[in-house]
Amino acid sequence: MRAIVNAVILSWGWRRLMLAFVAGAVSALAQAPMNLAPVLFLTFPVLVLLLDGAVAPAGRGVARLRPAAVVGWWFGFGYFLAGLWWIGAAFLVEPEIFGWMMPFAVVALPAGLAIFWAAGCALARLVWSDGAGRLFALAAGLTAAEWLRGHLFTGFPWNLIGQAFGAFDVTAQAAALIGVYGLTLAGCVVFAAPVLFIDRPEQRGRGRTAMLALAGLLVAANLGFGLVRLGGATEPPIDGLSIRIAQPAIDQSQKWSPEGRREALETYLALSESHTGPDTLGIMSFTHVVWPETALPFFLTESPEALAMIAEALPPGTLLVTGAPRGEGGPGGRRYFNSVYALDDQGTIVGSYDKAHLVPFGEYLPFPELLSAIGLRQLTEAIGGFTPGPGPRTLSRPGAPPFGVLICYEIIFPDAAVDRANRPGWIVNVTNDGWFGTTFGPYQHLAQARMRAIEEGLPVVRAANTGISAIIDPYGRILSSLGLGEAGVVDGALPTALPPTPYARFGRLLFVGLFIMVLVAAVAARARGRGTVDTF
Repeated sequence: MRAIVNAVILSWGWRRLMLAFVAGAVSALAQAPMNLAPVLFLTFPVLVLLLDGAVAPAGRGVARLRPAAVVGWWFGFGYFLAGLWWIGAAFLVEPEIFGWMMPFAVVALPAGLAIFWAAGCALARLVWSDGAGRLFALAAGLTAAEWLRGHLFTGFPWNLIGQAFGAFDVTAQAAALIGVYGLTLAGCVVFAAPVLFIDRPEQRGRGRTAMLALAGLLVAANLGFGLVRLGGATEPPIDGLSIRIAQPAIDQSQKWSPEGRREALETYLALSESHTGPDTLGIMSFTHVVWPETALPFFLTESPEALAMIAEALPPGTLLVTGAPRGEGGPGGRRYFNSVYALDDQGTIVGSYDKAHLVPFGEYLPFPELLSAIGLRQLTEAIGGFTPGPGPRTLSRPGAPPFGVLICYEIIFPDAAVDRANRPGWIVNVTNDGWFGTTFGPYQHLAQARMRAIEEGLPVVRAANTGISAIIDPYGRILSSLGLGEAGVVDGALPTALPPTPYARFGRLLFVGLFIMVLVAAVAARARGRGTVDTF
């Protein structure tokens, strides 16, 4: 074991880079659908050992941090490449137009995201120490990197480290206290702790016992809190409210054709009215029917025939929530929105929401003048070109709890899930993961929707074109669902919302407070061990 540890620390050149890359790629197994979170107990100690050896032969200032940044980049590149390869499937929907872009996108996005981990490891090395305190340095550095990844340049907090706790219902419940960023902070300490068992003899005794005790306490507290919270989960569903989710599994390449538009509406109406068993009455049994993102591939407000068909199909008292694009303005200044409409049984639009957090390159083109010049104009014209809406909004209807709407990947942003001034009683998440086929992407998307339910203490009703559609309770548990690629419906009662969780009330303050504590602990450990960290 000592020979292995020394080989990792002293590795150099391409062997060092490949070791970081492989460790990062293996770390991606912690995310859905594999959910092998325990692998992080192996890969994070490797990262610590690599950072132990990330010492510049010469140089001062920023140059001293370059080896740590290189390790962080290769570890991150492996992690994101292995975890996000499925994004390439979107470019194969119309391969004759976008297929040539796939290799570049599959590599470019992980390479760009890895820059955050490079910065995080450089920050960690800045306050690195030669003992147990370096776990605090790693936690502070990587958590800062993950938070920045979720906020800078519109943000992309996909597969955060803390999301690995979502592999099991019981370990995910702490998100109600500290959120996924707080789980990231604690997770870095816990997952890296095994390195303390294989530290060099001269490193032992510098807080080693206390750090191992802290890691053990965090694990026990997480499990204990989860067991207690789930043990008390006895809230009955809301009386008199029932949900039907339609999942048609319409092929993405056919959906937007002229003949496919009417077929899409007819398919949704048929599913919504279908009988799923001897005791069901089809749509007559449901107070709310939910269709996915852009379920209607046309401008609903400009299609009186479609509104009439919906009005004819909806029984009295039924509310339809459906995705559809929206246009406003004249031909000279027309704007388009990715929207959700709420329609009553008369086919009247009683509420709407415009997606605020758009997907770069999918729904809009960043830096359009520059990128259009290199041939990317057609991408945004074909896939999107939407205008962002104003942000979270709560829609109300008499006789039912108000609900918030999140379209597609808006559900992955922890701090923007609901309107804080007008808290809803449940969340409707509509999406079209059909772009990504039967890859890992839809599973990871669902996992993040479950995490938002836990953080907010709100049930989530998720409608996806090709799956995975589900009714999720406020503890993140899936009550009913329909598998990826299947066509059908999901029926169920609406779970009761919980009171606002500590994270919903004080989430940012709790996270910032914990982060400062960890950073101060890392700096203090560095100060106590000054003069030893860069020697062997």
